[in-house]
Amino acid sequence: MPQSPPSLSSSDATVYVGTPHLAIEDVLAVAEGRARLALDPSPAVRERLIQSQRAVAELRKKGGTLYGVTTGVGASIGNAIPAELHAELPRNLFRFHGVGTGRLLDETESAAVLMTRAASLARGYSGVRPELIERLCELVNRRILPCIPSEGSVGASGDLTPLSYVAALLAGEREVIIDGQIVPATTALRDHGLEPLDLDPKESLAVMNGTSVMCALACIAFTRCERLARTSCAITAGLSDVVHGNPAHFDDRISQARPHPGQGLAARWIREDLAGSETTRVPASVQDRYSIRCAPQIVGVLLDALRMAREWVEIELSGANDNPLIDPETGEALHGGNFYGGHMCFVLDGLKSATASIADMLDRQLILLCSPDTSDGLPENLVARSGADRVVHHGFKAMQITASALTAEALKLTMPASAFSRSTESHNQDKVSMGSIAARDCLRILELSETVAAILLLAVAQAVDLRDPDIVSHRVRALHARIRKSVEPNTADRRQDHDIASVLVMLRADDLPVGDTSDTPNRSS
Repeated sequence: MPQSPPSLSSSDATVYVGTPHLAIEDVLAVAEGRARLALDPSPAVRERLIQSQRAVAELRKKGGTLYGVTTGVGASIGNAIPAELHAELPRNLFRFHGVGTGRLLDETESAAVLMTRAASLARGYSGVRPELIERLCELVNRRILPCIPSEGSVGASGDLTPLSYVAALLAGEREVIIDGQIVPATTALRDHGLEPLDLDPKESLAVMNGTSVMCALACIAFTRCERLARTSCAITAGLSDVVHGNPAHFDDRISQARPHPGQGLAARWIREDLAGSETTRVPASVQDRYSIRCAPQIVGVLLDALRMAREWVEIELSGANDNPLIDPETGEALHGGNFYGGHMCFVLDGLKSATASIADMLDRQLILLCSPDTSDGLPENLVARSGADRVVHHGFKAMQITASALTAEALKLTMPASAFSRSTESHNQDKVSMGSIAARDCLRILELSETVAAILLLAVAQAVDLRDPDIVSHRVRALHARIRKSVEPNTADRRQDHDIASVLVMLRADDLPVGDTSDTPNRSS
């Protein structure tokens, strides 16, 4: 299948919407403030937008039927909207959808939403002015970001409720987060010399009626899944080294006999992480427990799921997903259902399962590490004391409980969100995707799984101390050294929540020497 390279380079600090293809890396670069966002300056892109906007005006002039402009919305489609009220409907549309609940999206997430919405509108099928898209770009670049509640979307008709907060910001209503502070949108726009937009007929609907929230969150989840996959391989290598596991489990010939790309890559990563170990011992067992022996097969599922995810997410990112679409060439209104988030929900539900499976694998590995019977004689619970008082110290006993609790919660959340489609809005939206719920679940599973990984990193570092840092592989030694720069060994019972938090910060900041993900099978070579 075609694979997409990152669209950014070190010499290109701008991502353009309106181009034929956008990559997940483009969204992240803009959302994280590493690149600016702009509308493609080519005349053809602007002309297409203008033609689409003119088509809306022409349909209104001719008295044609145009959903959400000359008609009411949803089950209120039977309401005929007279011409003198066409300008009032866009305001009421985002106002009555101001019913979001739950935590606010953070700044990176909110910026990603603005970019993905701008990308969809810039395709030229939505009947919006170029100036509206340019305003979205300006808001991103100035980091004037809408406060978007994360709950309240059923994923068809797209992410109506959360995207209403984007439309409201354009019109100068509700709140924004800027410089870490929540302020009224009117204040933020005024302080930056920006006038609120008077949304034209169709524009409010075009901003709100799409999949941009679930797509934006899928982009963010994607990279975190990649990092977790790579980290879990580094953990497996370290654990295999310290429990005197059998490195032959990761022989490339095993992967070649069943050539799933993700499995082969995971096995190679583990082999590379084990290279250079000075241990000349015979493995403690011919066959290790499944959580070690089958690690390439477990991690490989996530890596291969990401291959599919990239294709689907980038199609969504580069497509037009509102309703109705306006054909800029013929001027026809195309009433359909591109707002349905089924593809995004399927991707995210799949990533949920594959991610939680890695947390489950790591949780099992921790149990092996803490038992002398399966760790080839390491102290029980990794207690690092040898005196008479060792019996009143407990090492990683409670860490096992926390890891187990986090893993159980992650596994609980793997129930497919799509399975809970339900009829709503007077049975107009009688089959919905639940894609945004899947996105929130996926991010929560990642949060839990990353924390389990942080606990395992601490446990492996403790085990390296108990063996001898000089006899493990070079990469395991480097990982141990980085952890020990921030976290002291556990030599007596003490709180370890700060240890977990410290390693978690390093993990999420890519500040651990666990290898990069540039050679994952979902990327171009």
